[in-house]
Amino acid sequence: MSETNKAMNDEFPDRLSVDPNSPYYNGDILARDVGIRFKGAEKTNVEEYCISEGWVRVTAGSAKDRYGNPLTIKVHGPVEPYFRDTPKS
Repeated sequence: MSETNKAMNDEFPDRLSVDPNSPYYNGDILARDVGIRFKGAEKTNVEEYCISEGWVRVTAGSAKDRYGNPLTIKVHGPVEPYFRDTPKS
């Protein structure tokens, strides 16, 4: 991948979900191993985030809804997505 294409692909959407049924799902971006810092701490259980509104949706333990999907809780605060495959400067 050229540096120009990689720089263009380093832009995060305002909202991103890991659920393939969501309109905010983007497999190309998720394939690059996205990490989320929420309130300065790295979170590994984020299902969806929104940068402009400042929230993440995290799983609530091992609880499932009636369709077998994990139950989630929306938590408000500063959201910082990053790519784990990008070397730190």
